[in-house]
Amino acid sequence: MKNNQSAEDYLEAILIVQEKKGNARSIDVVNELNVSKPSVSVAMKKLRANNLITIDDNGFIVFTDEGRKVAENVYNKHKLLTDALITIGVDKEEAIREACEIEHIISDQTYECIRKYYKKIKK
Repeated sequence: MKNNQSAEDYLEAILIVQEKKGNARSIDVVNELNVSKPSVSVAMKKLRANNLITIDDNGFIVFTDEGRKVAENVYNKHKLLTDALITIGVDKEEAIREACEIEHIISDQTYECIRKYYKKIKK
């Protein structure tokens, strides 16, 4: 399945909340992304329909294997790109914004090349 930027942003936000709190509910995603409850509700329905998440009986968001894979991929891209942009002198806030844009458009192959190069120069 081809994921769009919005779906990837929601998956990344769920992962971030889970790392901070141990679990995530829709309201946590509202707060993390600063978006409306109806927007999150629509997004959660789409993510469930695409078999990327489930919602358990307590209202907690649970990744499917595919959903976790996508979320971790986007989050890892974001972290590396932010760090790389800061390293070359981009302002931190600008680096965060730009990394969020770039993470959705670069291929996995390009990301791997950047990751390997960045790892090599950081030694």
